[in-house]
Amino acid sequence: MKNTNYIINGILTVAVIVLFILHFSEGKRNKVMSNNVSFRSDSTRSLLPMAYIRTDSLLNSYKLFADLNEVSMRELENHRLDINQRKQRFEKEVQDFQQKIQLNAFITQERANQEGARLEKTRNDLEKYAAQIEQSLSEKQMRMQQQLQDSVLSGLKLFNTPQKYQIIFSNIGTDNFYYADDAYDITKEVVEFLNTRYTPAKE
Repeated sequence: MKNTNYIINGILTVAVIVLFILHFSEGKRNKVMSNNVSFRSDSTRSLLPMAYIRTDSLLNSYKLFADLNEVSMRELENHRLDINQRKQRFEKEVQDFQQKIQLNAFITQERANQEGARLEKTRNDLEKYAAQIEQSLSEKQMRMQQQLQDSVLSGLKLFNTPQKYQIIFSNIGTDNFYYADDAYDITKEVVEFLNTRYTPAKE
């Protein structure tokens, strides 16, 4: 009988300890959750500490993107003009060569072969040059994209200081979201903040 009482008392003691631990751990968990999931209040509702940016709209309005895009387009146009001019000169030389062949204008066959070899080398050099230009433009484009991304991310860190949002999403058009309340859209605020910080480079 005594042994039974000891066993029952032991079980009750363990149960009380478990309940005690659960009670205080639950309180601690609720406190952590309340700290992490704070709410921002306005006149009509409470919003979760998150927001989203319409990336396409941000890029269309961000001055840095417009300037980088202008530089990229200008370089592309200049290189395209350069390549086309080189191609036209080469095509003119080929036409002249073919005309000389038809008119039997070369003094010797060796001289005709030398001119044909020169034109072949010119064609190869032109193709290599065009490939190098394309590679160079591609690398510049990647650097510009990285510059733009770094600018936006560093700007967002400052924009979100002191911390307003726990998460800031990005979407392009309607991608990533089936539905998002406009109250969470901070695109305009972010664009204004980024443009205020942006100082165009002096040419």
